[in-house]
Amino acid sequence: MWNKHLHIVSLNIPLPANYGGMIDIWHKAKALSDLGIKVHLHCFEYGRSHQKELEDTCYSVNYYKRHTGLASWLSNEPYIVKSRENNELLQNLIAFDAPILFEGLHTTHFIANKELKDRFKIVRAHNIEHEYYNGLKRQEHNLLKKFFFLTESHKLERYEKKAMPFAQLIASITEKDTDYFSSTYGHSTHLPAFQPNSAVCGKTDFGKHILYHANLSVPENIEASLFLAKALRDINFPIIFAGKDPDKALAKAVSTNANIAICANPTSEQMDKLVEDAQIIALPTFQPTGIKLKLLESLYKGRHCVANRQMVAGTGLESLCHIADSAEEFAQICRDLISKPFDINDLQNRSKLLSKFDASINAQKLIDLIDNALR
Repeated sequence: MWNKHLHIVSLNIPLPANYGGMIDIWHKAKALSDLGIKVHLHCFEYGRSHQKELEDTCYSVNYYKRHTGLASWLSNEPYIVKSRENNELLQNLIAFDAPILFEGLHTTHFIANKELKDRFKIVRAHNIEHEYYNGLKRQEHNLLKKFFFLTESHKLERYEKKAMPFAQLIASITEKDTDYFSSTYGHSTHLPAFQPNSAVCGKTDFGKHILYHANLSVPENIEASLFLAKALRDINFPIIFAGKDPDKALAKAVSTNANIAICANPTSEQMDKLVEDAQIIALPTFQPTGIKLKLLESLYKGRHCVANRQMVAGTGLESLCHIADSAEEFAQICRDLISKPFDINDLQNRSKLLSKFDASINAQKLIDLIDNALR
């Protein structure tokens, strides 16, 4: 049965939508609901509270406990999958006959269950997960965590081969990931990231500072922020690192530089203002997986963006950024852009290329894919 009912199994509670995966999940559910789809949202609880706005938007909302701890870690299944094994979820999926959208490999424990064999099943691929965890292993210095990421990466690679053939469609977030899943499993399509912006609203002329914005407690972002702190240390222009729970290593690295400030735990309004007022937004990453939603946020709301090739790989957005890979390239391009105004032509170029990230258009694309499959 379709009848415009759709199960969405979310790896976490998607509100507040304040990091990549949750931004994509929430704005997808909202856009589908706005187009008349009756979304049955299933959320695993992981450090977040229940949200009334979800119940106001979706047809139904259910919450499930994760089984964290040693038993899930020792399983042959990946920890991120095994810890989300919950029989209440299975019973709720069985009880109402509708297509199922699994958000991430994390939520697919029941994808091969015989009770769901006749359902149309979609996996939203936010990353190639074993590559992502292998990247986390490279960046981690704690030996126990490094071992966890290593074993999880191996488990995810094995598990992906077992789980993905049971999906009738893999909806990949980048073109690069689409190529991988299509060549490996033969049924992947590119469904760009869902996000809140519908129009480019960056300001022209000049901004006031160079900005790096991210969750500053996450290893990949700590690495990127330390790289930038060193690369830009001799630039005579205000530089701001803004984001959640800045790591002590960053505070130490910038403590003697009067041009660099840290804005810890800004509100969403404060972060929007920092992006809006920036002359340059610096966007390095050393984890080239999925798409970084901060790249889209910066292009929709900011002025000049300087990114490395790993940040823009597979996004189709390379032409909208100034590309720098080495510390010397970041420093030189930032120096050049400090005195360069951001003009109306820049905004128009962005509007053309960013149109593919319109949430309503992509929600309709997903609806059409399900319609065509179930005819």
